[in-house]
Amino acid sequence: MKRWLQAASLLLVCTLLGGCMYPKEMRKENQIATGEYVIVVQNAIDQYKAKTGVLPIKNFEATTPLYEQNAIDFKKLKGRYISEVPANAFENGGTATYVLVDAETKPTVKMMDLPSFQLTVELQQEVDRYKSKTGTLPAGEAVAPGFVAIDYAKLNRKPAEVDSMYTRSVKLPFLMSESGQVGIDYAPEIMRLIDKKQLQSRLDAKQDLRALLVQESYFVPARSFAYSWKDNKPLPVPESF
Repeated sequence: MKRWLQAASLLLVCTLLGGCMYPKEMRKENQIATGEYVIVVQNAIDQYKAKTGVLPIKNFEATTPLYEQNAIDFKKLKGRYISEVPANAFENGGTATYVLVDAETKPTVKMMDLPSFQLTVELQQEVDRYKSKTGTLPAGEAVAPGFVAIDYAKLNRKPAEVDSMYTRSVKLPFLMSESGQVGIDYAPEIMRLIDKKQLQSRLDAKQDLRALLVQESYFVPARSFAYSWKDNKPLPVPESF
């Protein structure tokens, strides 16, 4: 309980000082609470690593998408390193999976939004069933080299979107690679951040622009393709899921 109160106090100080952790435009209404959780879990991760020399993460396959790797194993933390699993964690009936980014260099706690993840998985299943029955993809118009929009009429369903975890009241669409892989299109959020911070002249064409979102938020981009800077805009990279 003492650690929770310390974490809450630290977060409140940052908020009063002008949002030292994350820009205002990248917050959602519930991020004050989730910020407290992240601080507490980060403290537990640091203690566990210092004590054991390893990270308390679940096993994952080599083919696991980047931001789904290194899911935190709360069974290894609860009791000695953390008193309670965060209320918003999947393990506690919540809507977030806690993961680590930069695990090999500077393990940092982030969250992945499960509703976004689950909707993408369900849409992928619909696309796969359609392809199995027809031998084709429910492809709409081209949206980027190697990518198309999903033709929802062919799936006999309404268009799908997810709530952005980065900007309040923004909905993000889905896109599909030419091989049939479905992902959330984070290009609007990446572009919004690049414009806000005037990063255009500082971007490397080889860097994965998703990292910009991760740096500025508590959340990783669930079910996403990598994005590169080309023709003055972020473009998804084929076969990079």
